[in-house]
Amino acid sequence: MNLNHLRVFASVAQHGSLTRAARALHVSQPAISKQLGDLEADLSAHLVDRLPRGVRLTAAGEVLYAHAQRILQAERAAESELRDLAGLEAGRLSIGASTTVGSYYVPSLFGELHREHPRLELELRIANTASIQEAVLENRIDLGLTEGLITAEALQVQTLATDELVAIAAPGHPALGRSPLSARTLLSLPLLMREVGSGSREVVEAALLERGLHPQPIMALGSTEALKNAVLHGLGVAIVSRLTVEHELRTGRLAELVLSDLRIRRGLQLVTLRGKRPSAGSSAFLELVRRRQKSDASLRGDVYAI
Repeated sequence: MNLNHLRVFASVAQHGSLTRAARALHVSQPAISKQLGDLEADLSAHLVDRLPRGVRLTAAGEVLYAHAQRILQAERAAESELRDLAGLEAGRLSIGASTTVGSYYVPSLFGELHREHPRLELELRIANTASIQEAVLENRIDLGLTEGLITAEALQVQTLATDELVAIAAPGHPALGRSPLSARTLLSLPLLMREVGSGSREVVEAALLERGLHPQPIMALGSTEALKNAVLHGLGVAIVSRLTVEHELRTGRLAELVLSDLRIRRGLQLVTLRGKRPSAGSSAFLELVRRRQKSDASLRGDVYAI
């Protein structure tokens, strides 16, 4: 069934006249008559009786008009929803992120995105890199954000920003008076690290091993929050993502130990399904990230290899 023919028929039924339907649709009356005739031929049904003063629906016409109203209403609803999606007045954006970027970076971006587009539904899933990779591959999330290595050929990966890892100590720690410190001097202090298998620990150990240094932590902790609290209570020093301690450094709850010969950065990777066209929500999020990079001192857009 030709949808345009159905639209013409519905207009004829609504106006009760081919002439008035033609005027409403801005076409000629012969064009209306032809399309109505084509529809009747396609359906092998007589839809209207042509009377001296207009038209009257037949029994078949009454049945079809009831369906036509629902079909055309659905068409209008679809067009409206698509316009809303294009204008971010509706829709959904689902992002998967690894722990650091998901806990400390994405939430503020979501807050700003919600203020700009309050009807856009936002979802954040925090998981490890492997889980995020799988979710993007299976098209269960729109975007992935991770610090880990992505290997699947079906995925497109780009460095969205870089995250710096910094050494921290409790305020008043004696080592602060000797800053900047060498990496070797840092390792002579009681060192706290994440647990074995943590991506952050692997990055730190790799950077130190390149300099011939072998860290021997006095304590391993299972989360960055636990690590920060241990440092705050004077149990030792640690190396953590700057993203995770921005607030503490700004308020003076923790202090940065400046290192003279060690700078550790890791890329924050944007992971998308190769060939997938970005949604309006995805595009808005990435534009927000680009705007944030210009003003955020903790994340830089350059690519840095450890």
